[in-house]
Amino acid sequence: MNRTKVDEEEYWNSSKFKAFTFDDEDDELSQLKESKRAVNSLRDFVDDDDDDDLERVSWTGEPVGSISWSIKETAGSSGSNHEGREQLKSRNSFSYAQLPKPPSTYSLSSFFKGRTRLGSFQSLSDALTDTPAKSYAPELGRPKGEFRVCSLERFRSLQDKLLLLEEAVSMHDGNVITAVLIFLKRTLSKEVLFRELEVRQVALRHLIHFLKEIGDQKLLLDLFRFLDRTEELALSHYREHLSIQDPEKRKEFLKTCIGLPFSVEDAAHIQDHYTLLERQIIIEANDRHLESAGQTEIFRKHPRKASILNMPLVTTLFYSCFYHYTEPEGTFSSPVNLKKTFKIPDKQYVLTALAARAKLRAWHDVDALFTTKNWLGYTKKRAPIGFHRVVEILYKNNAPVQILQEYVNLVEDVDTKLNLATKFKCHDVVIDTCRDLKDRQQLLAYRSKVDKGSAEEEKIDAILSSTQIRWKN
Repeated sequence: MNRTKVDEEEYWNSSKFKAFTFDDEDDELSQLKESKRAVNSLRDFVDDDDDDDLERVSWTGEPVGSISWSIKETAGSSGSNHEGREQLKSRNSFSYAQLPKPPSTYSLSSFFKGRTRLGSFQSLSDALTDTPAKSYAPELGRPKGEFRVCSLERFRSLQDKLLLLEEAVSMHDGNVITAVLIFLKRTLSKEVLFRELEVRQVALRHLIHFLKEIGDQKLLLDLFRFLDRTEELALSHYREHLSIQDPEKRKEFLKTCIGLPFSVEDAAHIQDHYTLLERQIIIEANDRHLESAGQTEIFRKHPRKASILNMPLVTTLFYSCFYHYTEPEGTFSSPVNLKKTFKIPDKQYVLTALAARAKLRAWHDVDALFTTKNWLGYTKKRAPIGFHRVVEILYKNNAPVQILQEYVNLVEDVDTKLNLATKFKCHDVVIDTCRDLKDRQQLLAYRSKVDKGSAEEEKIDAILSSTQIRWKN
């Protein structure tokens, strides 16, 4: 059939087929138009007009109206660059500004083409969504784009739902997987859902993560029970104590956790947690009574700033060293009792006790903390945390210079001793150390740092003028 030149151009411009060219570059606009037609074909596959049956899902998984899929306009599997998308916006009459936006921060990042045969789906896009930083899914992506809405309500049979889940998993997009799981959680019974996820480990991990995030402990416990994950079931049950505010009820709940199938290490921690809370309840009741009576000096001078209930072990030890340091070992509030009951290491105990007693400026207790006596009755200073750390803590608590100098002198490393003495202005320690090292130059340099006419300057001059010292420089 003969065609005029005008007819030929009209034919090629209007046809869905593209004329052959020798250009190496793809016709991006044609690809985008082909993608546009594919997106529009979704209307036949997912009927968006039936809004009455839709149900939106928020990030919390709670129904708030209509479940929606956010569909991104894209160039399909071949992809297109940003310039192509801008070109489509300018040349196509389709308005991006009129696209419906889902009310939730939750959005899906891909879509499915019409079924080529019953029960099968062909993926058109791996497009990712613009999502908030916090995600329920470990495999979540965060690009930006424009989206459209479609419904999952047409996936009615179990076979279609499972195919939908498998397609979501194959995209490696946590947003998509999580939304499909929310849909399945709502439309399938627990037994069916658990049975099918047991053989789909990726989806199972996403569901466990999602349930933990939204705090659905009941369903999570049922899932672990079905999977026979006894240790995870026990840990999930133990986690429920966080929601119990009443101390007595929390203590009783922790008691029920003691016999659960934890690992050996975790079982010991659960027992310690129960014992600690039990002690805290007793100490809190007693101290509240003493404080209100106003007859105990320590509570009058230093009123409590907060309750001890539900505090960590180290905080409880500090509290005990601050308010109950001198109590006999037989009492629950005694620091020594806590140390033995919870097997607190010597370093941790000394560090905590030092901080508490130094804060109270109880220097006699600080001295006794580091004084040991051998079998012959001789005393010696010993610090399991190192005397350099002792000096730092004492300085932070405004210890007198005399006490600082005493403990700086106990530092064995000479360089460390000099640095600490210089830093904290322990002049006598610096002067005596330089004299012992026979370091005349360092002593002369330090002379310029002390006050003129002070006792320290006179002491340095006396040492420098001594003829009994053989200086090394």
